[in-house]
Amino acid sequence: MTIEIELKFIATPESAEKLPTSLAAWPNLHSAPQKLTNIYFETPERQLRRWDMGLRIRGFGDSYEMTLKAAGQTVGGLHQRPEYNVPLQEPVLAIDKLPAEIWPQGCDLQALQAQLKPLFSTHFVREKWVVTYLNSEIEVALDRGEVQANELSEPLNEIELELKKGERAELLAFAAELAEMGGLRLGSLSKAARGYQLAQGQTQAELRPLPILKTRPKATVEEGMRAAFTLALSQWQHHEELWMRGNPAALKEIHQALETLRQAFSLFGTLVPRKASSELRQQLAALQDKLSQEKLQPTLCFTPLWLQTQLALTNWIASDGWRSFMDAKSDSKLQGSFKRFCDIMLGRLSADLKETFSRVRQVNEYQDKLARLQHQLLAARLLAGAYSEADVTSWLELWEQLAHAIKTHQEAWLETYRQQALKQPVFWKNGSA
Repeated sequence: MTIEIELKFIATPESAEKLPTSLAAWPNLHSAPQKLTNIYFETPERQLRRWDMGLRIRGFGDSYEMTLKAAGQTVGGLHQRPEYNVPLQEPVLAIDKLPAEIWPQGCDLQALQAQLKPLFSTHFVREKWVVTYLNSEIEVALDRGEVQANELSEPLNEIELELKKGERAELLAFAAELAEMGGLRLGSLSKAARGYQLAQGQTQAELRPLPILKTRPKATVEEGMRAAFTLALSQWQHHEELWMRGNPAALKEIHQALETLRQAFSLFGTLVPRKASSELRQQLAALQDKLSQEKLQPTLCFTPLWLQTQLALTNWIASDGWRSFMDAKSDSKLQGSFKRFCDIMLGRLSADLKETFSRVRQVNEYQDKLARLQHQLLAARLLAGAYSEADVTSWLELWEQLAHAIKTHQEAWLETYRQQALKQPVFWKNGSA
């Protein structure tokens, strides 16, 4: 087994063409282009997908290799997954050759193999360079071809950076330098994920409202913080993909994802020194300024500002970028109960909403208070995962009802909705604030 650490980029055809010239800035060893075919296998019930596994046979020349990728972690476009490779004499599955311990307990391998059938395939030409960057060796692979499933297909123009030797931080630093050439954006979806979408007939996913953040029971504040930033980044990239595919409504969700990041920095700002995130917050602010302009085009996703901001956020999350700024007292607070932290912060959030809406003398005041209400509701979704889902939903719905009435100028209902939201019971402990 190896732990694969790689970054995936979607590239414009133009940036793919100039990649060799860009790589000449560093010592590198080039390999000639090679034609690759990958066939991905799955059961009719999508059992491997439920186990967060991917299984393929790769053909290159007269050689074949079976690969299984097990459950791992994806942050931004940084993919870290256990990978198992088995050489094959012919392109026929033989899952009994994989380590027995990777399968769930009680798995009947013979029955599983009998159910596995080809689901989709990828066909592309791969050109590779091994680049020496600082103290690391990074394999750069340029893949150009397509993903196919049934009668559907999607073009592939991808650049993958895989860390062969060295430090993950240097992989991310190299990616940030490569981003300067433009025409790249992070690929949060693997080839397999795109293949599954095509196999389901989904050429475009749906808008995804910000969910209520869920963490493990007894999570620490640090785990909750990391999960909050990861969720916001996931929302950003999900809707980036939709915007790129021609859904203009996704741009609003991108704005909301960036605002969710701002709310996360605000929530945890009392625990993490501002200097730990100052550069990152400046990049986010610059990007939000850019997004405030009129007549934006999805090509903005391929600009260095967009990509470098996502890379900086990915690096900050994956490498715990706040750690070097923490003292013992601050660290102790980060290791405290996330549930207790949420109790306190929800109490403060509720007190702020009550103060904001306790007195509204004129209808036009509601518009002035709308942005604050929307921001607090985003923050509440980052804090409410440990409580009764029904209670949380009821509490949120009443405030969201008020926000909708303000946005749609339902003036006759504003006072009623305001009173209902203010009088409802709280769902968190010690919530009398």
